Amino acid sequence: MTKRIEAKGKISRRLGVNLWGRAKDPLARKNYAPGMHGQKRKKLSGYALQLIAKQKLKSYYANMTERQFRRTYEEAVRLKGDTGENLIGLLERRLDMVIYRMNFAPTIFAARQFVNHGHVSVNGRRVNISSYRVREGDEIEVRERSRNHQGLLETTAHPERDVPEYMTVDTSVFKGQFVRVPKMADVPYPVQMEPNLVIEYYSR
Repeated sequence: MTKRIEAKGKISRRLGVNLWGRAKDPLARKNYAPGMHGQKRKKLSGYALQLIAKQKLKSYYANMTERQFRRTYEEAVRLKGDTGENLIGLLERRLDMVIYRMNFAPTIFAARQFVNHGHVSVNGRRVNISSYRVREGDEIEVRERSRNHQGLLETTAHPERDVPEYMTVDTSVFKGQFVRVPKMADVPYPVQMEPNLVIEYYSR
């Protein structure tokens, strides 16, 4: 498992957006990039805009490495249809993201840890791989012995986000279903994502 070396706050500040939409994001206090030259503005080239779009999308999905993200892009290219839509669909099918969307964890980082620690089952089978890709119709459930997890109880009692329409959840039994693969317009990103620029970046 990879480790996030940089502080999450620095990632938001460097990209210039409240990437995860959290009220405690330090960008609210320091609306400029980290470092001694962070407050200096410069005009960005087309390549820089593509790179930022890629970093923004990759960083949003927690601890994805460049290798993991590139591999997901290459798979999206091989699928039929729009590559940008395919990329978003593959990313949203990650088990850690599904747990986050279902409000079983307060952050995507917590969702990844929750999965890795073996608290989740898919179709009745324990899965502890955060990058596991769910399919349409899969039943996702918090394992019975994990239902007293403090973070789980706090998050389900006071959810910060609405559950998107491409999945259903019953928090009373800590169970949900991944109904369908979403389109870009269905995904509740807190900031604007530009997968078209990501495609351009990798297609250079």
